[in-house]
Amino acid sequence: MTMDVHARDLRYFVAVAEELHFTRAAERLYLSQPALSKQIRTLERRLGAELFRRDRHGVALTAAGGALLPHARRVLAAWTEGAAAVEAAKAEQRSTLVVGMSTSPARGGLLPAVRSRFGAAHPEAATRLRQTSWEDPTAGLADGSVDVAFVWLPLPDEERFGWTVVAEEPRLIALPDTHPLAARTGIDFAELADEPFLALPPSAGPLRDYWLALEARAGRPPRIGAEIAGVEETYEALIAGLGVCLVAAGNAPLITLGGVTTRPVRGVGACHYVLAWRREDEHRPLVRAYADACRATVAG
Repeated sequence: MTMDVHARDLRYFVAVAEELHFTRAAERLYLSQPALSKQIRTLERRLGAELFRRDRHGVALTAAGGALLPHARRVLAAWTEGAAAVEAAKAEQRSTLVVGMSTSPARGGLLPAVRSRFGAAHPEAATRLRQTSWEDPTAGLADGSVDVAFVWLPLPDEERFGWTVVAEEPRLIALPDTHPLAARTGIDFAELADEPFLALPPSAGPLRDYWLALEARAGRPPRIGAEIAGVEETYEALIAGLGVCLVAAGNAPLITLGGVTTRPVRGVGACHYVLAWRREDEHRPLVRAYADACRATVAG
């Protein structure tokens, strides 16, 4: 028996079985009577059984039709429930905003403050946080796994994204306490040009170059001491003496846990921490509301 039967075929069958009249069933289904008759004949051929007895007295279910009817009703009911479950899942997805980050935006309680403002404006919506490694400088925006993300500029393919600045911070140099320059109160970047640097993975693209301060090296390539993809790796590499690295002032507490210090560095510009989103999503209500909450929090 060929079992390639669609829910539509079963719906047509149930309508005829309940009406026992092709014209009334066709009207119920918004079909023409000939089209409905053709669909029923096709279903009978697929099943290899006559479902209705048609004669001048009217239409009646055959034994095969009577056997199929309760099962067809159950299949259609299950399909209706399944379709409703899909719609519910879609609605839940629309009311859940996924927030990506590669470094926690701990700055002055920023994250809970934004969540509070956003929640007050949209109490029906939920936020879900997603932590990523530094291998993805967009923190999930590029592959669509998050809706908004706290990230550092510059972003790869910047034209794809919009953003609002969360913090503008000086870049400090992080180095082991035992480093000869650690005793200084400030350091010129030119004094660091020959130091081995900790570098983001190559997948970080322009962000890797930015934290290596290529713009301040006058064309001289950096020495790479090790690659890092997270805060813990950075701290361990610094303690091991594998290199030094630039770090945002707001992130300095994450790595100065003992044995590591940070110092102001002259000759490099400030860095920018932003909340970013895909431009194609900037008119989505929850994305816009979260960005507004972020702007209000920063302004406040």
